[in-house]
Amino acid sequence: MGKRRRSFFYRLRQRILLSILPFFTYGLVHFLRFTMRIEEVNLHVTEQFISGDDEEPVVLAFWHSRLLMMPLLCRRRRITMLISRHRDGELIRRAVTFFPVDFARGSTTRGGLHALRKLVRALENGSHVAITPDGPRGPRNQVQHGVIIVASLTGRPIVPITFSASRCKIFKSWDRFLLPYPFSRGVFVWGEPVWVGSKADDIEIEKKRQLLEARLNAITDEADRHFCR
Repeated sequence: MGKRRRSFFYRLRQRILLSILPFFTYGLVHFLRFTMRIEEVNLHVTEQFISGDDEEPVVLAFWHSRLLMMPLLCRRRRITMLISRHRDGELIRRAVTFFPVDFARGSTTRGGLHALRKLVRALENGSHVAITPDGPRGPRNQVQHGVIIVASLTGRPIVPITFSASRCKIFKSWDRFLLPYPFSRGVFVWGEPVWVGSKADDIEIEKKRQLLEARLNAITDEADRHFCR
């Protein structure tokens, strides 16, 4: 009886969280947007691919820990985001429905093939694709192969992007999630694109995986150093 009761309250708490947190997340992102001074670094990357009327679709890659402010990139852009079928993924899915973002559900472990097909179709139809290559559960800051395969199948470049803030809270979660404080300064840092050939073999895919991981870690370090943090 005790286990059944605990299970009931656990499910009830999860439903409440899934109902409330997406609204809170949407409001928080916009509150931070209006209270923070945010700049972008390495804008030549955006000028090359994702600026102006004739945007070329790309695969945007960013660490799971820097996810919160990424919806700000969705303004005036078509973006399809890969979201896991994990419980955390359901929260993200409900939150992004408030932004102009489409989504594909899946990960390297659950529903991967279906999600892969949707991401490929999205790129072919002119939508950017957004992936957290260390999600949904890590290892932290380690690129999984899925993002490389998407780029290889479509011939579109992977563009690394990250975010940091002058004052923030770093949670003790598996990804060390970053929550910027209101009225702080923020920065988006773009990285040089990674191209993957359509005929890439396993060795080439692994080389590109390592290259993307190195560039994501480099720009994340650069973003944190931007504020001497």
